[in-house]
Amino acid sequence: MMKSKADEEDYWNSSKFKAFTFDDEDDEFTKLKESRQAVNSICGLVEEEEDEDEVEKVSWSGEPVGSISWSVRETASSLREQSFPKIDTTPSLPKNSSGYSLSSLFKGKEVLSDSSVRLYAPELRKPKSEYKVTAVSLEKFRSLQEKLLLLDEAVGVHDGNVITAVLIYLKKSLSKEVLFRELESRQTALRHFIHYLTESKEQRLLLELYRALGRTEDEALLQYKEHLRITDENKRRDFLKSCVSLPFSPEDAGHVQDHYTLLERQIIIEATDRQAETGGKVEIFQKFPRRASILNMPLITTLYYCCFYHYAETEGTYSSPANIRQTFRIAEKQYFVTALAARAKLKAWHDVDALFTSRNWLGFTRKKSPLSFSRVADILSKNNAPVQVLQEYVGLVDDVELRVALAQKYKCHFIVISTYRDLKDRQLLLGYRGKVERGSEEERKIDELLSNPQIRWKN
Repeated sequence: MMKSKADEEDYWNSSKFKAFTFDDEDDEFTKLKESRQAVNSICGLVEEEEDEDEVEKVSWSGEPVGSISWSVRETASSLREQSFPKIDTTPSLPKNSSGYSLSSLFKGKEVLSDSSVRLYAPELRKPKSEYKVTAVSLEKFRSLQEKLLLLDEAVGVHDGNVITAVLIYLKKSLSKEVLFRELESRQTALRHFIHYLTESKEQRLLLELYRALGRTEDEALLQYKEHLRITDENKRRDFLKSCVSLPFSPEDAGHVQDHYTLLERQIIIEATDRQAETGGKVEIFQKFPRRASILNMPLITTLYYCCFYHYAETEGTYSSPANIRQTFRIAEKQYFVTALAARAKLKAWHDVDALFTSRNWLGFTRKKSPLSFSRVADILSKNNAPVQVLQEYVGLVDDVELRVALAQKYKCHFIVISTYRDLKDRQLLLGYRGKVERGSEEERKIDELLSNPQIRWKN
């Protein structure tokens, strides 16, 4: 039975068997030679194109002598880039390990896994690879064996553009099942292919690839990132809710749940506050109009907003800072800094004082802070706190030299005076007398101390 040309093509594109030729004696050598020639031709075209555009070249390890530049992309949030010197092409990735973490999205920092090596494909100039594939004829590599030999040769030259060019050809000429199967045992090529699909935004094919490789966490994260495309907050909330059941790692599953809970809460707060602001009956919204919507803001921004507009609310309300702190397990120091900044911005000094007041079991109160009091003074000063407020906290700095330096910086004269008195340093006190305003209360205090016969001065 005669096969059609299409059937014949399908056979050679999915089979590991070779077509019969009259040159079987030196077939292996010939195919290897042809593969190398094709790879070298692509290399030459890529280098020629780079020379024309005067693109700076760097080597596989990141040194400025080759043809690839490296970058690390924050895959969970897609918000920033960090440089990374080289890529390790030796170890293979565990079948179910994910190279991503949602910690970077929710906590605002990059978290590297200790259990596996994180590997990144180079940042390739995709369009050039696309255009140049047709300049070098790869159509003569018809059987699966020939195509895989071509791919291995491309990997061997350590040029990402060449690898990508060959992968584009294999993507067009092989079935997905065969391509995925063969890439699984070729980790370097696989990483380049994943990077290519990511850059070209072929989400559906990338999902199929992750599914075929059993990389369920990567598949889940890729689906989760689709929320960035959704602009309507209610649809985004519903989409995030559907993501909660995806097979994330335990840590990432917690972040996705928190993301959904946070957006759900923001929608409620936004609707309530917009109505209150429009109504014109809530004083704080009239004195301090909102500058932006709270929707899709980070967790700490949401906490600051609630500390600013809803500080006195009971814990049972969604917008209560205490409720947000408990729901999202915010650390004491983070909560303290955020609340301090918000209340100081409002000049609510009574609330600031209450943040530091601690009462023991005997009923005595004292000031306690998870921050250094020098840092507290700095925050208050930036919010234009009056001297009477500043000196309360400058006076609690333990280090004497730092305390005096801060007191002088913030014009807390009585802190300087009392410190010199405690040091029984008459000369320092006399010297400081010339720095305060003549006839001021500070000058009178210094004169009173200098004339006190009960103080035994050391000089």
